[in-house]
Amino acid sequence: MRRDALLLAEIIGSIDRILEITASTSVGDIEQTPDRRDSLLWNFTVLGEAANLVSDELKAQSAQLPWVDASRTRNRIVHGYWSVDLDLLAAIARDDLPAFLSGVRALLDSMPDED
Repeated sequence: MRRDALLLAEIIGSIDRILEITASTSVGDIEQTPDRRDSLLWNFTVLGEAANLVSDELKAQSAQLPWVDASRTRNRIVHGYWSVDLDLLAAIARDDLPAFLSGVRALLDSMPDED
């Protein structure tokens, strides 16, 4: 379970950063600012990788969360980075990630503390 808790914390951090990036600037500005674009892509990649590595047991307990979608988005970025649609990523951030973040936070909060 400790590994899952660490992965959930990574997901939370990545989503927080994605929301910060997309809330504070337009897609056009992200496209024109390599550091912002790279940060957005990196955080979606970390999010998807961590979501993929969460244990099957925890995923089954929280099947309402979009684990597979996060992993697929990561794969699309990593394997097709030259043609990623930043408008789509901004829409995911706006429309999907707040609920995912809430669900992951609740899941982490419900986990027993381990020493």
